[in-house]
Amino acid sequence: MLGFLLRLLPFWVREPLFIVVGAVFGVRILYLAATGDGGWAAAGIGLVFLVFTAVRVHTVVRALRACRSGGGPSDANADADANADADANAVAAPDAAVPPRAPAPAAQHPAPAVREKEPNAWGQAFAAVAVFAALGAAVWLAPHLSSAEADSTPPAVSCPSGEDEEVPSAYPKTPAAVTGAELCEALNRPDLAQLLRTPGETATSASGTSNTAPLTDGKVAQPEAEVRFDTYTVNFSATYNKLSIAQYVDLMKFGQETDVRRVTVLGRPAVLASDHTMRIEIDLGSGASGGPVEQGPLARTLSVALDTGDRGGYYDITVWSTSGAFPDDGVLLDLAEKVLPTLPRS
Repeated sequence: MLGFLLRLLPFWVREPLFIVVGAVFGVRILYLAATGDGGWAAAGIGLVFLVFTAVRVHTVVRALRACRSGGGPSDANADADANADADANAVAAPDAAVPPRAPAPAAQHPAPAVREKEPNAWGQAFAAVAVFAALGAAVWLAPHLSSAEADSTPPAVSCPSGEDEEVPSAYPKTPAAVTGAELCEALNRPDLAQLLRTPGETATSASGTSNTAPLTDGKVAQPEAEVRFDTYTVNFSATYNKLSIAQYVDLMKFGQETDVRRVTVLGRPAVLASDHTMRIEIDLGSGASGGPVEQGPLARTLSVALDTGDRGGYYDITVWSTSGAFPDDGVLLDLAEKVLPTLPRS
């Protein structure tokens, strides 16, 4: 059906169409092959398009040369008519005497027919090339525009503003302390799902609270934020105590942390460790106190010192899922390097 419609188009529209489409798709496919998206198969297809385009260009060049030479089908038709008249005059007369015929008057050649003005071939070619060049440019730029729009997509959920939250007195007394709302804004990035290697997901909830560390009588600020996805949950907290990362690693020897690994993040001492989360059930319907505290899924935590001197205090980035799986350590390291510099007082 498409081939039939193309044959209906005038020559000076159909051929430029073939040239533009073949050139655009050929160059585009070769570009994808060169960048590693298509491989050798894509390179072969691109070459086929370019060869097809070269054949059509040759056809158009020959047609343009024929138009410039001035030859046309009307000259051949005139020669055929002259030959037919000569054959008719060559028929022999019968033997009976026939009175001589008066010489026929000189034949009057008819006035040459006025040729209809043909459409401007160059104008048709230019219009066809312009239209389909615009279409080719749209096809070429579409992937780049869609990727740019994807990068600027805002988060699916927003963090609480924190304007109405009354922070404990430990926050004003702690230099450079951030609030839970500020942690949430830093964590709830548009590319958080991509950093977690789950680019097709969107955040389902985001929260931030300005708490204090337990067993400190409200004297140590410990804000935290949490962003949930279908696959992973990410918790981001800060603890402003005097405990350094080196001391924290020593304490892990007495705890249940496993797979402990010391690393460096943004020039600061850091440590990776795994531990189980806690699951607490609260029954609000019957008035009972709920179920006992249970062991939750295994989580992976990256603790990073607040400064390069490791003078005390740290940030915690913890990732877990209900299935018990968590991403590799490279994901946590990349996440910390992206999130920590965006904090207002990091």
